[in-house]
Amino acid sequence: MTRQQFGFLTGFLLVAVWALGGAGAAAAATLAGLVGWLLVRVLDGDVAVPGLADRVTGDRRR
Repeated sequence: MTRQQFGFLTGFLLVAVWALGGAGAAAAATLAGLVGWLLVRVLDGDVAVPGLADRVTGDRRR
C-alpha cells in the first residue's frame, strides 16, 4: 500500500466514523490511531521512550 493510498483510506475511515458516530467518536478514533502508531514506532525501535520524556521535561534554553 502506498502512502497516498494509506492517507486516502485513513481520511475516508475518519470521515465514516464521524458520520456514523459523531465528532466525539471521530476524535476518539483519531486518538486511538495515534496511540497505536506511537506504540508501533516504539516497538520497532524508531522512537525511544526516554527520548520522548526528555523532550517533554527538558529545559528549553536558547
